[in-house]
Amino acid sequence: MDDAITVSGLTKSYGRTAAVGGIELTVARGEIFALLGPNGAGKTTTVEILEGHRFRDGGEVRVLGEDPGTAGRAWRARLGMVLQTATDAAELTVSETVRHFARYYPNPRDAGEVIEQVGLTDKAGSRVRTLSGGQRRRLDVALGMIGRPELIFLDEPTTGFDPEARRQFWELIRLLARDGTTILLTTHYLDEAEALADRVAVIARGVIVAEGTPATLGGRASAETTVSWVDRDGRHSLSTSDPAKLIHERYTAGAVLNELTVSRPSLEDTYLELIGEVR
Repeated sequence: MDDAITVSGLTKSYGRTAAVGGIELTVARGEIFALLGPNGAGKTTTVEILEGHRFRDGGEVRVLGEDPGTAGRAWRARLGMVLQTATDAAELTVSETVRHFARYYPNPRDAGEVIEQVGLTDKAGSRVRTLSGGQRRRLDVALGMIGRPELIFLDEPTTGFDPEARRQFWELIRLLARDGTTILLTTHYLDEAEALADRVAVIARGVIVAEGTPATLGGRASAETTVSWVDRDGRHSLSTSDPAKLIHERYTAGAVLNELTVSRPSLEDTYLELIGEVR
């Protein structure tokens, strides 16, 4: 099948400031794709262009086979969006809000089922203005998925969630992906990207500086391993491309390796190094 998103040479400037400077990007159908980057990197501008909310200056963009800049109402009904900020009818209840949004779509999910999936069943009869920040965020997610979208944009979706709620939300995202929904996720939580994403891209200063699976991004898979241990002389750390050989040599020589750890660079380490290269 064709890709859900293809981007070639995407550019966008605001006055003399180039927000996006020639992005190349492909997201396969059914994929969970995470777009990472610091504030001001061009991430939000890129996503807004893909959503059809902002016009580009140059480049080619196709989302679900159409140009977001000219696509019509039927195309928009195939998308779901969870924005960083959203307006709502504060006096409506959670149930009323979800059912109201369901009417905008030709084939919506069952409202009660969606409310249950986002963990708001106990709040279904509560007015939106009475919800906590995390509960309002769950409602945003419910509105993003009610239309049974082929592609859903999740912009910082778990902001305000406690750790347990975040894990529950991750399971919901995995469920959507298993149903064939393509998901483009932006997040500042690197553990979230590592737990959910099939592939990750890092954007900085308007360009993609690295792309790959969470395990291989920025050369993580081939990066040197750090072996640390404690002996009578204190703590030691050595970098090596062959940790098994190093440990074997130390044991053969009679060394005592207490508190032994073997670690490669974390996704956070790699991310910080990548965005640091273009500062």
